[in-house]
Amino acid sequence: MNEQPAGPRLLVVEHQASCPPALVGGWLEEAGAVLDVCRPWAGDALPALASYDGLVVLGGEMGANDDATVPWLAPLKDLVREAAAAGLPTLGICLGHQLIAVALGGEVRRNPLGQAVGVLATGWTPARADDPLTSGLTGTRGIQWNNDVVTRAPDGTVVLAESAAGELQVARFAPGVWGVQLHPEADGAIVQAWAESDRADHLERGLDQDAVLAEVDAARAELDAAWRPLAHSFAAIAGERP
Repeated sequence: MNEQPAGPRLLVVEHQASCPPALVGGWLEEAGAVLDVCRPWAGDALPALASYDGLVVLGGEMGANDDATVPWLAPLKDLVREAAAAGLPTLGICLGHQLIAVALGGEVRRNPLGQAVGVLATGWTPARADDPLTSGLTGTRGIQWNNDVVTRAPDGTVVLAESAAGELQVARFAPGVWGVQLHPEADGAIVQAWAESDRADHLERGLDQDAVLAEVDAARAELDAAWRPLAHSFAAIAGERP
């Protein structure tokens, strides 16, 4: 019996245990991708890109500019630049989105409007119609849970979605290199853990966490339908690479 060829092999960089591949990881595997999850926070060394068909950089509580305190951030930015130069399909999620922006010459700062939390509108731009990753997406909302935003995008960035206030939500930073500020990977248990971590701050701000978590749960089917195609599309793009 002939073995079926393996799908695209993806390097997935996880920054901390509370920000795993979760739903996106499952959807990528569902689409045939083979995931190699690298956990530098647990001592894993970042591998060379030569044996991979794509790169996925996940979220985390640290900032994109925290190279002095998070030792793998600078080498990871080098890896992102290498991936971009080689045309290796790359996807960043939240912190990953911000790291890609900084690595390619952009700027990330604390959001002057404050932390974005909850199921929020995704403001797609007309450029999405011609984008190979996002053109088929139909969802209009996603989970946001972030303090920092890309305040200056790298030269050549194509803005695919932005908030009503102009915050960059989805971008193609270079050919084959994308970032999403939102969290398509987050399920209810992950968001619950983030809420516990932020509870004191949210109480001080008067944010109703129970209402936010209830909205995440109520939107589950909508969010899955909106963002599963993103993972499938990325797996397909990685699989088409020579």
